[in-house]
Amino acid sequence: MQRILVIGGSRYFGKLLVERLQAEGHQLTVMNRGSSRPPAGVEHLIVDRDDEEALVAALGSRTFDVVVDQVCYTPVQAAIAAKVFAGRTRRYVMTSTIEVYDPGTAALPAVPPGHGAPEETVDPAAWLVAMDLPWREAAYLAGHYAEGKRQAEAVLARAGGFTFACVRSAHVLGGGVREFTGRLAHYTERIRRGEAVEVHEDPLPTVFIHHAELAAVLLWAATGSDFAGPVNACSDGLLDVRDLAATVAAAVGREPVYRMVAAGAPA
Repeated sequence: MQRILVIGGSRYFGKLLVERLQAEGHQLTVMNRGSSRPPAGVEHLIVDRDDEEALVAALGSRTFDVVVDQVCYTPVQAAIAAKVFAGRTRRYVMTSTIEVYDPGTAALPAVPPGHGAPEETVDPAAWLVAMDLPWREAAYLAGHYAEGKRQAEAVLARAGGFTFACVRSAHVLGGGVREFTGRLAHYTERIRRGEAVEVHEDPLPTVFIHHAELAAVLLWAATGSDFAGPVNACSDGLLDVRDLAATVAAAVGREPVYRMVAAGAPA
């Protein structure tokens, strides 16, 4: 049994991770802003992680074997966590994203269309951190999601107060009503109703992961491995929007209708 803190853990694969950690018998604490309660028997700390003083007060004298951070989006958040959890945990696991490899969101090496940057070019140990950017502004953060994750990784990788690991997740699908992003529902509902799905002439492929698979990878990263640094997590194979729509169509029994949009337009 390990003492584990999950930051976030109130919805989707984070909630599933909490359930699996509890089922394995770990001494579990969930920390978030209180939007929902964790399962019975799980300690619940309600606090805003962006408030360093409140975070320290909420934690008190608690220490952990592992912290799993599901909701770290900026270097500012990472810096607070690095300071507060140094000496409180031996291992810190952050949920990150494959979007860190998107060459359209940073000065990364040029790659052929549809390809991400090579792994070695997104090295947390070397990535530039800019704490003075407006990371606390929601509009800025929404437009700089990938860069926020890259810089958060960089801060935690250099913290030195614990072993740092991160899981760079593919786009998450599945989970029914738990899936709050609407990513899969967008295609499912449009195809079921016979409405057009917007696609580019040459859609680019990407990778996905089932929510239960991601919970399993995070469980392994927290309790089943001592690796440090980033790992990628995705299901096998590539899908573009047409592949995804065809898979949905086979399930709902209706052929997809496509509407072509210009290159660079949302789709």
